[in-house]
Amino acid sequence: MAAEKFRILLVDDDRSLLRLLSMRLSAAGYAVSTVESGEQALVELPLCRPHLIITDLQMEGMDGMTLFDQVHARNPSLPVLVLTAHGTIPDAVEATSRGVYSYLTKPFNSKVLLEHVARALKVTGEVPAAVSDESGDSWREEIVTRSPLMENLLTQARLVAESETSVLIHGQSGTGKELFARAIHRASQRVDGPFVALNCSAIPEQLFESELFGHAKGSFTGATRDHPGLFRAAEGGTLFLDEIGDMPLSFQVKLLRALQERIIRPVGSTTSVPIDVRLISATHQDLDQALQDSTFREDLYYRLNVVTLELPSLVERREDIPLLAHHFLHNFPDTEKRGITGFSPEAMEAMVSAPWPGNVRQLYNVVEQSVALSTTPLIPVSLVQRALRTEPGTMLSFVEARTQFERDYLTQLMQITNGNVTQAARIAKRNRTEFYKLLHKHHLSPPQFKIVRP
Repeated sequence: MAAEKFRILLVDDDRSLLRLLSMRLSAAGYAVSTVESGEQALVELPLCRPHLIITDLQMEGMDGMTLFDQVHARNPSLPVLVLTAHGTIPDAVEATSRGVYSYLTKPFNSKVLLEHVARALKVTGEVPAAVSDESGDSWREEIVTRSPLMENLLTQARLVAESETSVLIHGQSGTGKELFARAIHRASQRVDGPFVALNCSAIPEQLFESELFGHAKGSFTGATRDHPGLFRAAEGGTLFLDEIGDMPLSFQVKLLRALQERIIRPVGSTTSVPIDVRLISATHQDLDQALQDSTFREDLYYRLNVVTLELPSLVERREDIPLLAHHFLHNFPDTEKRGITGFSPEAMEAMVSAPWPGNVRQLYNVVEQSVALSTTPLIPVSLVQRALRTEPGTMLSFVEARTQFERDYLTQLMQITNGNVTQAARIAKRNRTEFYKLLHKHHLSPPQFKIVRP
């Protein structure tokens, strides 16, 4: 579809801004209609049949979020981009969690606006040739998805990437937390700097300080040379600390001080070193419970957890399973060599319906094993079933299984009750206070389950 065939409806009570936006978008080849209120937008909606709505947040009469709710009730697939001069990053995350496609804080330049428009129009069909090279989607190229849940999260990720806001990525093992962290790094102003990742669960407690802060030659037995540490290795870029919940309590206060003062002191050194690093952390653990158990510092928690991105499990995004399976299939070098072209319908059905306790990582291993053993162009269901049964290390522990059950149960209750906490608590035979605590424990928010009905 050519750019001029894309129709955009602009809604703003500021006539000068409305005129400026209209000029910028028209110059890019879009067909632009303008109105000065949310009420007029609803009248114009069936007339111009836009592919995208761009609306100001604060307007006289109907505001931008109320307009979004009305539009979403009529056409849930129509993307809405909200503009505001009064928002904050957490506000943006809240807006996108309700379904707003994207959220731009004024002032912004034309390039940023056109990038957001190009990405939003992807949900309507083919990307316009006029802007496809400027859409800036390379930052998310490693994340394969068509899931609305994931697209919503990617929108939030792009928003937080534009600031230095601390991000905590929460999700089960194998959901792709590091991929998300890399995407945020690539979308940020630090893209030209290094991305350094560390799994905190893989480092012995006594080596944490040396690994992150570095050490001086001779500071301990075996320190035969200076070691810069990961903070300095990530200078000017991003340091990703995976499984932050496994960080020893003894080191947490040192990390907090480094983040607050923006300096570190290598082990055995008398000199402090300034650092310029953005920290992104991730965990599969319940850090709220860790706070109660006194295994994680509250001050560090709030330092790291300004914005939380909750990655869905693979079973929460089943629509992505065929897409991911074919993506993995065609990235294995043996696939073409063996003449493998895809999966039998029965094999794909088995994958789509599987429980996937190991999430995307398990899916990758199942596809890899199936490719290695297949002797036919279409991978048969027997190989997929074999890989699913024999996949090592995917059995959940009792605690993990209980946690997963709780979250799935709460999610189902909130979906059934349209986000009504009182009704859901009554069904679960729990009081409202206890039920709210359970929702908070599993990073679930009632507004995300509310469906606006016409």
